[in-house]
Amino acid sequence: MHASRQVLLSEEGPREGFQSEPVGISTQSKVELIEALAETGLAEIACCSFVNQAQVPQMADAEQLAAQLRRKAGVRYTGLWLNGRGFARALACGVDLKPTLVTSASETFGLRNNKRDRQELLQGQRELATAYRHAGLNRAAGYVFTAFGCNYEGEISAAQVARSVQDVVQLAADTDMQLEAMYLCDTIGAASPNQVRKVLDQVRNAHPTLEFALHLHDTRGLGLANALVGLQMGIRRFDASIGGLGGCPFAGNRAAAGNVCTEDLAYLCEQEGFETGLDIDQLLRCTLLAERIVGRTLPGKLKNAGAFRGALPPQSAI
Repeated sequence: MHASRQVLLSEEGPREGFQSEPVGISTQSKVELIEALAETGLAEIACCSFVNQAQVPQMADAEQLAAQLRRKAGVRYTGLWLNGRGFARALACGVDLKPTLVTSASETFGLRNNKRDRQELLQGQRELATAYRHAGLNRAAGYVFTAFGCNYEGEISAAQVARSVQDVVQLAADTDMQLEAMYLCDTIGAASPNQVRKVLDQVRNAHPTLEFALHLHDTRGLGLANALVGLQMGIRRFDASIGGLGGCPFAGNRAAAGNVCTEDLAYLCEQEGFETGLDIDQLLRCTLLAERIVGRTLPGKLKNAGAFRGALPPQSAI
C-alpha cells in the first residue's frame, strides 16, 4: 500500500475532452482553458494529440496551440502521439514530452483503434522506445487500454490485464526504458469497484514494486466509486477531465462519454483526507469556462452545489 496522502491528478480535458467534441472549437478557446487550468495548481495538463488529422480533425491545430500557449512555470504541457510520426511532431513543436508505452488488454479493441494486433502494437511501441532513447529520453508511463472491459470482447479478466502489464514491463526492460507508472485505463467506462479491486490485487501481486495509476471514465456513474477504491488501495495518480469532458471516440456510440471529473475527484480526495494541491474554487471556474466553450452543460456534480465546508446559511435551510 502507498502510505503518502499526496495525490497527483493529471488533467485530460483539453486533449481527450475536446477530442471527443464536435469539430469547431477554436485554438484560442483551447488556449484560454489550458491557461486557466494552469492557475488551479495542476502540475500536468494534456493539451493536444499529434494524430492523423483526417481521423481526428479536432486535434488538427496541435502545433498552433503549442505555439500560442503562455506557459506557467512548474506546469507540464503534454501531448499524445500514437506512432513515430506523431512523436516527431511533438518533438519539433516543443511540448513537454511524456513518453508512453501502450498496449490493449483487448486485442479486438487494439485492432479497431490502432489497426494492429497485440504483437504488431508491441512492435510499434518498441520502435517508439528506440526513438525515445535517440531523443535522450529514458522514462515512460505505461498504459493498458480496456483494462476493465471492451465494447467488442465484453468482460476483460484480471489475468488478461496482468499479461498486458507484463508485456509493457518486458518491453521497457528490453529497450532500457524506466517505467515511472503503469496506468490501467477504463477506456469504455465498464469498471466497477469490485473489478477495480480484483485487477489491482492481481497486477500488484505480480509487480509489487511498480506504481500503478488509474484512468477512469464515469460512463455508468461509478467513476468516483472506482476512484475511492483506488485511493483506499494506495493509488496516488489519476487522470481526470475538467467538468467530466471526454470519453473515447473509438468506443462506438459515444459509449465512453465522460471521463471522471477533475473537480469532483479533487473534492473526494479532500474529503477523504488526501492532498492534491488544487484550488477547487478555481477548478469550478474552469468548469464554467469549459461549458461556455463547448456550449452545453457538463456532467460534473460539484459545480452545481459548490464545496461543502461547514453549516449552510440559515436562509438555505429546507
